[in-house]
Amino acid sequence: MFNRWTFARILFTSVLLVVAVRVAVFYAPVTAPTHSPVQIASPTTADQSGDMVVYPLANFDVQGHRGARGLKPESTLPAFETALDYNVDTLEIDLHLTADDVVVIWHDAAVTPDKCRLDPALTEPTAPEPSTAPERERMIRQLTFAQIQEYRCDLNPDPGAFPDQNNEPTALAGDDFRIVSLDQLFSFVESYAANVEKLSSLRQNAAVVHFNLETKRNPRNPASIGDDFDGESPGTFERAIVEQMQAHRVGNRVTIQSFDHRSLWAIRQIAPQVRLAALVTDTPTVATLAAQGSTVLSPHANLVTPTLLAQAHAHGIKVIPWTVNDPDEMQRLINMGVDGLITDRPDLLLALEKR
Repeated sequence: MFNRWTFARILFTSVLLVVAVRVAVFYAPVTAPTHSPVQIASPTTADQSGDMVVYPLANFDVQGHRGARGLKPESTLPAFETALDYNVDTLEIDLHLTADDVVVIWHDAAVTPDKCRLDPALTEPTAPEPSTAPERERMIRQLTFAQIQEYRCDLNPDPGAFPDQNNEPTALAGDDFRIVSLDQLFSFVESYAANVEKLSSLRQNAAVVHFNLETKRNPRNPASIGDDFDGESPGTFERAIVEQMQAHRVGNRVTIQSFDHRSLWAIRQIAPQVRLAALVTDTPTVATLAAQGSTVLSPHANLVTPTLLAQAHAHGIKVIPWTVNDPDEMQRLINMGVDGLITDRPDLLLALEKR
């Protein structure tokens, strides 16, 4: 029979239930919010439901060209540190060979006065003066590594193109603007990854960052490297690069790129697992590059078309154009579906995520 005592019991039970729920909610463990990967527009992902779909930045290769040339003097430790400070996926690196067979990081075949000067702290330098010595005496291949390190390459060759470049010291590299060896760069990245003064996320990224190593062979100017390369078998240059990769155990983080594709096929003979990137200045025959072992195609940005992308992706080849510094052009190529970009301004490319 439903009387006032039954009603009282129901009311009492309801109050206890409400109190129990509130206590449970109050003392429940707080779970950190989950975040989806940062995304930028791209029409090549699986979901094509709208006018513009999304592409996870986590799957996009942001490559710092010569470190971060738009922000620090190119190919120097401060430039590479700056790129790491922006959490790039890959450090893009040009390689040459000294007179004593040391692999060094530099783009040009010779030391030039628009980028380098003799270190003013040296009283008796042995390296030639960049502003007066003939170019043949300033060729990287004609200088020993000790001579190479007498240069301070902290000059901006083109302030119009790189208005934000400065040669202020960085936290880890300081004002060390020398031309460094590949060995020194690998060691520097290892030091960065272990440096407690860097943010944990940056150190974690440095521990796995990739290296895109360009062999600066030039078939029209063989003397620019000047070793025993015969066009097929690895030369001293290729062997020395692979030795450094093996010494620092970074082979699984390295891509070898070159405009001289013979160098790529030679590298593959002694490092068959390394990724190969074919640099091109003309529209390539994608099927041939795929058959020869290229897994990356790096064309000038102007060469990239939807047709080229479709051909490359059909052969399992990623397309990573060079060298893109304008945000609108970056976005255009991303929308087209490229797999990454080589840029002097990784800060601008990464800032697209905040648009």
